[in-house]
Amino acid sequence: MSTQPIPELDPIDVTVRIRKPHAKQLEFLRSPAKRKIIRAGRRGGKTTGMGIFAVERFMLGHRILYATPTADQIKKFWAEVTRALGEAISAGVYYKNETEHIIERKGTEQRIRAKTAWNADTLRGDYADELILDEWQLMDENAWGEVGAPMLIDNNGNATFIYTPPSLKSRSTSKATDPQHAAKMYKRAAAEMKKAIEQDRPPRWATFHFTSHDNPHLSEEGLAEVTSDMTKLSYRQEILAEDIDEVPGALWTRKLLDDTRVSEYPPLRRIVVGVDPPGSDKTECGIMACGEGADGQYYILEDASLLAPTPRTWAAAAVNLFHKWKADRVCGERNYGGDMVEETVRTVDENISYKDVNATRGKLVRAEPICALYEHGRAHNVGSFPFLEEEQVTYVPGNLSPNRMDAMVWAMTELSAGKQGLGLVEWMKAGGIEKTMSQMDRNDKPQIADAALGKVMIADKASSCPECSSQLAQEIPGGFRCGQCGVQWKNPNNKFEVNTVSRQTLVDNPHLLSKRGF
Repeated sequence: MSTQPIPELDPIDVTVRIRKPHAKQLEFLRSPAKRKIIRAGRRGGKTTGMGIFAVERFMLGHRILYATPTADQIKKFWAEVTRALGEAISAGVYYKNETEHIIERKGTEQRIRAKTAWNADTLRGDYADELILDEWQLMDENAWGEVGAPMLIDNNGNATFIYTPPSLKSRSTSKATDPQHAAKMYKRAAAEMKKAIEQDRPPRWATFHFTSHDNPHLSEEGLAEVTSDMTKLSYRQEILAEDIDEVPGALWTRKLLDDTRVSEYPPLRRIVVGVDPPGSDKTECGIMACGEGADGQYYILEDASLLAPTPRTWAAAAVNLFHKWKADRVCGERNYGGDMVEETVRTVDENISYKDVNATRGKLVRAEPICALYEHGRAHNVGSFPFLEEEQVTYVPGNLSPNRMDAMVWAMTELSAGKQGLGLVEWMKAGGIEKTMSQMDRNDKPQIADAALGKVMIADKASSCPECSSQLAQEIPGGFRCGQCGVQWKNPNNKFEVNTVSRQTLVDNPHLLSKRGF
């Protein structure tokens, strides 16, 4: 720890106790850039470094405003500056207000203040020579663009942004509209800094990156113990401070989402609200509205996910989204607490159209067909869904799947049931059935192919599905299930069966087809 004398403007002889910064902290402490952005791992020393920075600038007579999303996050910074200035405060050189988190020299602009910025508007009405936005990735972007930047006009002040790349877990506490806004700022800053250096001019922006391992004061054994319980993705984000744009093995990529993104959608045939309830009151409930267009393609319409304090809260949000879009039904996972989802939704609206989804096949099998719809250009995000898209591009099969993505998958699976590939149903809809029937004697009985995958039959006089009017269904105990939309119903008089057989299966096994062409 080093000591630094109070500047000459102070009338008494006291010292300020500042920690000796480690090598990575020195890099940003001595940078002359007016805009700095620091990307650092947890416990890497970024907040302690900002405490040193604030005290040094304060000693030069500057006005510093430090902001972070929550009061708990202020504690480390505040402990650092009050310890450093404690002797001067006790001697009466500086005034300290613990409630407002202010240290100042009365009658001057010389001040350190720490504030919460969960709501960006709480920063209004102040000004600063040095603005520090810590945990920037969790803040509303307006904390800088609309509120923070104008605060620096008076004295042409400087700004420092500090963040750790957000994991899926930490994003649940974020106020950001775009969870990647800090990473995008870092990229822009790095590009601007590189350009300035190439043009041999002082860079306005400077970027700094260090990991948790770069802090020499951390216990390596303790760090190893903690990281052994983390996923590889969380370790790269939280410890190595890597901005993960593309995750190896993830089903979706940002390019895929961008290439399939649309700004408008056609008239919709069906709309389904998917619900993936939270496992606790600390995780979000996924609530997504998706639709099937008249063009046969699929559209992500709205993300109404939320961190709900009670089951009734998320159920109400799901019902509100159902009525807002005039949806056909709500669907949720039956495996989650048996009938809990349906029962909770019906406490809000007992007449809601609801369908259970049985997640018996594992997350990869559920999500992969939906990703395939995107890859074939048949599924589209209507506009931007930053939180959903972040989950899509970071979900690796085998990991716990996030709530928004699961809710989207539930809804899309319901909409596209039996339609993802070129199965028998799709082949018939494309004209195969008309061609086959034209070759048949209309008085003949239906043709049957006893395939290994099941008995396939087309009936002349079959009752229609009450949901989508399809003439294809599978017999189940007590009734029938539509081979196109999945709806179940009872009809003891006219029955017919279809087990979907893929087109390729029929091509590869022509013996499964009758001599009349089906």
